[in-house]
This record gives sequence, C-alpha cells and structure tokens, in this order.
Amino acid sequence: MSGLLLLKPIFVDSKNEIKMKRFLVFVIVGLILASPVLAQNYAFKVMINEGKTEVKTGGMWQTVRVGGSLLSDDELKVPANGYLALNHYSGKVLEVKQAGQYKVADLSAKVTNTADKGIMNKYTDFVLSKQTEKTNKLSATGAVHRGSPDDIIVFMPEKSQVFNDVINVSWDSEKITGPYTVFIVNLFGDELKRMETTEKSIQLNLNDFAYEKNLLVRVSSKSASKTSKDYAVSKLTGNEKVKHTETYNQIKDQVNEATAINYLIKASFFEQNGLLVDAATAHQEAVKLAPGVTAYQEAYLNFLYRNGLKEFKEKK
Repeated sequence: MSGLLLLKPIFVDSKNEIKMKRFLVFVIVGLILASPVLAQNYAFKVMINEGKTEVKTGGMWQTVRVGGSLLSDDELKVPANGYLALNHYSGKVLEVKQAGQYKVADLSAKVTNTADKGIMNKYTDFVLSKQTEKTNKLSATGAVHRGSPDDIIVFMPEKSQVFNDVINVSWDSEKITGPYTVFIVNLFGDELKRMETTEKSIQLNLNDFAYEKNLLVRVSSKSASKTSKDYAVSKLTGNEKVKHTETYNQIKDQVNEATAINYLIKASFFEQNGLLVDAATAHQEAVKLAPGVTAYQEAYLNFLYRNGLKEFKEKK
C-alpha cells in the first residue's frame, strides 16, 4: 500500500508534464501560423532618405529616419526632390522618386517577386550599417595616405582581380589638370591601348584584351607631365570565378533592374567578397543613376575611405 502511495505523485507529475508539452506545441504552432500576418505588418525598412519625407503612423506625422520601419497601415509624404530607397520585408528593394502621398500598402503591392530574404539581408544590412557609420571613424580605420596632391591616384588597389567584364577606372588629381591619357599595357611593357579624356574616369572592357591574363593600367596628364604608378588588373578565372559566380547568382535576379539602390547592393556584394574594383564601379553607377541624391555620393566616398583607396581628410 505504501508503495502505491509513493508512485501516485510521480504519475500525476507525468500527466502534468504531458499537458505542458501539448500546450507549448499549440503555442508554437500558433506563432508559426500567425507569422505571415505579423510579417505583413512590417512592410519596409528605410535604407536611404533624401529630403524631408514624413510618415503617418497612428494618426501622427513624423520625419522618416534611415533604418526605421514602415508598417502596412502607414502613409508617406514625399516632398519635391525627395527620394526613398526601401527594403521590403520579402528582401526586395524599391525606389520612390516622385513627390506625392503614398500608402505603404500600395507600395508593398508593387513588389511582385519575392527574394531569398536571408541572402539579400546580408547585403542590405551591410548597406544600412555603412549608412549610419560615422565618417570620423574612417581616418583611424581604412583610410591611409596614398600620395601628395601632386600625384595621380587611381581608385583601385595596386593589384586586383575583377569579376565583371566592364569596369570603370577613376582617379584623383587635386593639382593636376587634364587632359589625361590612360595607357593599358601588358606585363612586358607592350602598349595594348590608349584612351584620351578630359574627365577623371574611363570605362574599360576587359574582353578587348582576351588574350592577356594580366594588364597594367597607368594614367598620365599631358599638361602637367605627371604619370601615376602602374595598377595591375586580372580577370577572375577557375575556381575563384566559379565560387563568386555561384554566390552572385543568388542575388542577381533581385538586382538586375538598373536602379541606384540595386547598384549599391551590388557594391555591397563585391566589397564583402574583396572585389574592390567591381565595387567601385557599382558605386559610380549608383551615383550616375541618382545624381541628386547625396547619400550615394557619400556612400561612394566612404567606400573609398574605409578601403584605403582615397585619403580621408578631416574638416578643420
């Protein structure tokens, strides 16, 4: 009899444990089923905001901030010359370039294709983190002295591998005016091509040099008789090309439209994979597509600073 009395509490505890486990299962299933509804309430995250755009949340208007969330029930008021780059909860990005008043739910409906959110977040989060990065930190991190104002400094590493066929070659020359001549030579010093320009940038198609594995780029000023150092460029091949292609293909369809924010995401991809020439080219394309949006110009400069491609100078 005493043995039965000892077993009874154990039996009761086991039943309670089973009930608790069932309860927890119901809670977890309920949360999983509710998650799509919760996700739809979080419509966008603000990546870039140019101008005094306002958001109406709960009947109150307030200034939109970079990194802030927009809910499906919110409304937006974009001023003249305003610009927004928004990251949809699905992983896709969207630009708003026209002045006017918008319902966030209507903007969300324009996002027709979904993305691999986990993959896209890696690059959109990188963009957001750099948007909020303080530039005064850059002088102590990536920025290095790359020459005097009397030098021509090309915005690329001295040795670099390139993913894309077409790249931009850009340079800085504070006291050296153009016109400029860009020389493309092989490792034996043979001149393969020369280009004249009054600008501080040219576009280079590496397919024009298909039989050359390695190229040297050099920029010269006619007026000042100054020439930059040589910068070595080579196209990715073999396993490295395959590896980066497989990774890039995971986001390619999501950023194929020629918009400034898509190029900024591409720049994020290339920078995180150490492909700085491709990243610089993507940044320059973003600036061209949104010339009035200072955030893209600042993003490009900050990229150059933190990677030591341009000297950071603090304002006095």
